[in-house]
Amino acid sequence: MKRRNALKWTLVGVGGGVGALAVGGVGTLAYVWNDVKLDTAGKVDFARPLAIPPLAESTRDASGARVFNLDIQAGRTAFKDGRETETWGVNGAFLGPTIRAKRGEEIAFAVHNGLDEGTSIHWHGMHLPAVMDGGPHQEVEPDGIWTPQWTLDQPASTLWYHPHPHGRTGAHVYRGLAGMFIVDDDESEGLGLPAEYGVDDVPLIVQDRKFDDDNQFDDSGNFFSMQGILGDEIMVNGTLGPYVEVSTRLVRLRLLNGSVSRLYNFGFSDDRPFSLIATDGGLLPSAWETDRLQLSPGERAEIVVAFEPDETVVLRSYPADEGYEGPLGRFNGADDQLDVCEFRAAGVLADETAIPEAMGTAPDLADAEVAEERSFELSGFNQINGESMDPQRIDFGVREGTVEVWEVTNVDGFMHNFHVHDVQYQVLSVDGEEPPERLRGWKDTVQLIPHKRYRLAMRFADYTDPNLPYMYHCHILAHEDAGMMGQFVVLGEGEEIGTVPEGGSVHSHG
Repeated sequence: MKRRNALKWTLVGVGGGVGALAVGGVGTLAYVWNDVKLDTAGKVDFARPLAIPPLAESTRDASGARVFNLDIQAGRTAFKDGRETETWGVNGAFLGPTIRAKRGEEIAFAVHNGLDEGTSIHWHGMHLPAVMDGGPHQEVEPDGIWTPQWTLDQPASTLWYHPHPHGRTGAHVYRGLAGMFIVDDDESEGLGLPAEYGVDDVPLIVQDRKFDDDNQFDDSGNFFSMQGILGDEIMVNGTLGPYVEVSTRLVRLRLLNGSVSRLYNFGFSDDRPFSLIATDGGLLPSAWETDRLQLSPGERAEIVVAFEPDETVVLRSYPADEGYEGPLGRFNGADDQLDVCEFRAAGVLADETAIPEAMGTAPDLADAEVAEERSFELSGFNQINGESMDPQRIDFGVREGTVEVWEVTNVDGFMHNFHVHDVQYQVLSVDGEEPPERLRGWKDTVQLIPHKRYRLAMRFADYTDPNLPYMYHCHILAHEDAGMMGQFVVLGEGEEIGTVPEGGSVHSHG
């Protein structure tokens, strides 16, 4: 992202946010206050069929591992008006294919960087060795190839992949580098849920963008935004104004907030209820019915919605239910109302799927023996516990096979969230109370409501490395890139914290 924008965000933080408006007088304050709210409800022309990302092709190597070839490349994409936008993508000009694999499979990748600068691919939500994680220590140089490989060992879930280069993640995601990663398992396949990819099991990568007068992505942030870029147009799977032709009564939507900054509060234009069946880490024990679901950047959810023949309804993002204090929300998109995608039901709908009473496994760490408790405070644009990210500093080590409880607090009046690599965690409590229903499944990213204490329980298992760290950070990418991130290593018996190799650990070759 542009340096001038990072400077603006810092100045606002120091100056007190909305208070800075007073310098221009009451008239300026009123004008900006009214102008900053965005409302596209009923104003979007849904004229393009939703693009469904193709399933990534794979081959088998001599050992039986499934090998996926991913080519990170620059390209051009015509989003609107027939004019092309310079974009980045994986195996294409914008976004990437959906990777789909099954628990127990050995999977391998050949990730080629065809850009003229370094980047990486991080497997967000994946349980895997640190050397395969794709964080800032596995950056791939131009024309380099990175070859991670591991055994997939976690429940069926909707994950995603995106770049994670130090200080440049937001810019790379905004240019278009992202895609879904769907994990399957035997248990989920036997439940009878909607499961035909692109028909009644639909991926929705929801992102916002701004375009300049030349139809190029505009990455400038609002002067008063605490979060960075907030686009004024919504795309799903790279489609502006998308519609979906519905052919079944029940449709499963895999929602991914793939935006760099924006919060979404999903619901339908007629306030119909829908069933939340899965959170970041997999299926819930049973479905929860609601008519709103708030997701911060990086969070995923699977919902099932029922349709009637010949009806049309719009998936919409409503103003935020929570997440900000005072007037700060208005300048960070909390009051925005945005049409996302239209669904058009056919005259006759197939009805062959159902939501079972029992689905996944409930988080089980509430009564576990706790080896260590830690506290984290996220503040400003770039600090956790008063420190900014140093790629050569390992902040602490945890022991393999143990459970820890991390208490995490957003001490600001604007939005932060909290993502931990390698693990799925259980939200034990929010400010001493039971977590809301939407947070009772396995999570790897959680929105932090200002000044509330989130107690997160997580188990560290299987993989150890005293030198190569995993990350924990805010997934507001402007904050992450500014330094709101730390590092930890998982230690085996008798191991002590080591030293990050100078320049990280880049497993690539030309």
